[in-house]
Amino acid sequence: MSEDKAAESVEPAPAVPVSNPAPAEMNSIPNGKGHETGEETTAAAKTPPGDTTEQEIVPNSAQNVRSEHPEANLAESQEFLSNMEDKKTTRFTDFEGKTSFGMSVFNLGNAIMGSGILGLSYAMANTGVVLFLVLLTVVAVLSSYSIHLLLKSSGIVGIRAYEQLGQRAFGTPGKMAAGIAITLQNIGAMSSYLYIVKYEFPLVIQAFLGVDKPSGEWYLNGNYLVIMVSISVILPLALMKQLGYLGYTSGFSLTCMVFFLISVIYKKFHTHCPFLDFTFNSTASVTSVTNDTGYNPACIPKMVNLNSQTAYTIPILAFAFVCHPEVLPIYTELKNPTKQRMQHVSNISIVVMYTMYFLAALFGYLTFYGEVESELLHTYSRLDPYDTLILCVRLAVLTAVTLTVPIVLFPVRRAIQQLFFPNKTFYWPRHIAIAVTLLTVINMLVIFAPNILGIFGIIGATSAPCLIFIFPAVFYIRIVPEEEEPMRSTPKILAACFAGIGFLFMIMSLSFILIDWTSGSSKASSGH
Repeated sequence: MSEDKAAESVEPAPAVPVSNPAPAEMNSIPNGKGHETGEETTAAAKTPPGDTTEQEIVPNSAQNVRSEHPEANLAESQEFLSNMEDKKTTRFTDFEGKTSFGMSVFNLGNAIMGSGILGLSYAMANTGVVLFLVLLTVVAVLSSYSIHLLLKSSGIVGIRAYEQLGQRAFGTPGKMAAGIAITLQNIGAMSSYLYIVKYEFPLVIQAFLGVDKPSGEWYLNGNYLVIMVSISVILPLALMKQLGYLGYTSGFSLTCMVFFLISVIYKKFHTHCPFLDFTFNSTASVTSVTNDTGYNPACIPKMVNLNSQTAYTIPILAFAFVCHPEVLPIYTELKNPTKQRMQHVSNISIVVMYTMYFLAALFGYLTFYGEVESELLHTYSRLDPYDTLILCVRLAVLTAVTLTVPIVLFPVRRAIQQLFFPNKTFYWPRHIAIAVTLLTVINMLVIFAPNILGIFGIIGATSAPCLIFIFPAVFYIRIVPEEEEPMRSTPKILAACFAGIGFLFMIMSLSFILIDWTSGSSKASSGH
């Protein structure tokens, strides 16, 4: 009887009442070590009473008491499992281990795939084919490695929230740093998506109506259109309580981007170089590509090319592969979650996106060569503003990026709640107010930002290195116990080097961009 009471006395440990999701997961691993929430509890439930040996007793009074009474331990484990099921309804993730492997690949692929693909041809034009391929490969490999560090840290402490990993590693400063980086990164992503809406939607309407020269009609004003889309489409989706309802858009968004890729490849073989510019205000570019006969050096791809715009390439690439705020929620949603299974999801998603990125960049560059602009779709409009295929591509990209905005908004709202309302339960007015405020701020950014390169460059050079390189590495070093991996062990030395790469990358990128801007040669500062 005394043993039963002793067992009951430690029962509240995993059932501490919390309102935020990550501590609930943290408490699901009583000894502070182990691997996955699901693995730990399943092992506790499936272990026969007679198999409880001295080897399994860890230096924790709760574990020692439980191992003294196997029957009470088993009953307690079952009760604990049922308690966990009850708590799952209050977590920020919505699929709760019901998402298949394939759907998880789609979800993460959708998180990776963004408007960054539209700037990759411009990046290739300013680095050359070979250098671009090398940089893209390096960033993809490093992104996969950083996801490995995140999953390892998450498995050790049983936390699947980026902000809470920061709190476990560095306390409140770590939590604040992670939350701010996620907020900046995803606001940058949403701004770039809405920038496409602002820039492309008027062209689509213009082509539909057959208007050659707009004369100031309000429905052809991108600023008005982006506000209308935000209010009528994005806001209602962003106000949904559960992200699960938006999961169906992942496959559709990726399908739209595959259609974009196929169209880019098709157009390469149906566009002559040098191409004829249809716009009336680009006579300089017409002269530069039409005064050539026969052999044209402007139509030969450059393998390596370094110029002032090269500084933008690495930030654009880093921005294109950032999916780290969404990795841990998708991990929680994965059916039968293990680190290895989630790593496979990540690797497949990164390989698929890597292939799409390279093909889109290559064929976009081989279509326009040095004439390609920072926003690829705008370059196609110079060929023929009324091309039916390009019109369909514009619609597909507009649909994809518009439906992706609410998904990207979700981690930002969660980060804000973690930072400012960590112990509050769900409250509709707050839920709505955060979404409305975020969309208002993002619309202001889109309306007043100089152009898409400014968004990609600055955000990519600041928050992306933190989320990809620095935070996963330093969290890993702090969270993995020294008994398991000493500070001088190879994994921790590699993680420290990884963080150093992130700092160097951030300093170099910001320096290049600032030098480029102050020199006055940047398209981002002069507009085009």
